[in-house]
Amino acid sequence: MPVLDVLFSMLFFFLFIAWIWVLISVIGDIFRSDMGGAAKAVWVLFVMLLPWLGVLIYLIANGDAMTERTAKQAAAMEEAQRAYIKDAAGTTSPADELTKLAALKDSGAISDAEYQKLRAQVIG
Repeated sequence: MPVLDVLFSMLFFFLFIAWIWVLISVIGDIFRSDMGGAAKAVWVLFVMLLPWLGVLIYLIANGDAMTERTAKQAAAMEEAQRAYIKDAAGTTSPADELTKLAALKDSGAISDAEYQKLRAQVIG
């Protein structure tokens, strides 16, 4: 039954890779969290000395906060990517330009006549 041995080996290899992924995720979340340095050190030691139990307890104790931190980080990365793309493309809509012009006029950086002239350029 060598085929069955190969299938079991593939299953164990997959589970080992999944375990490494979870371990790295938990350790990354420990360092990303806002707990103090001593608490982080205790969690890391607990996860390293008793890996299965440490990871299980960490996921039970901090699973919701871990999800929130991961979602917050993903949203921040997406926003940074959007800002970079918008900046690199250099395209702005006329509404954005009018908003900037109104802010300049309100702050006194440009006069009313300059505002009207620039507004006509943007619109026309």
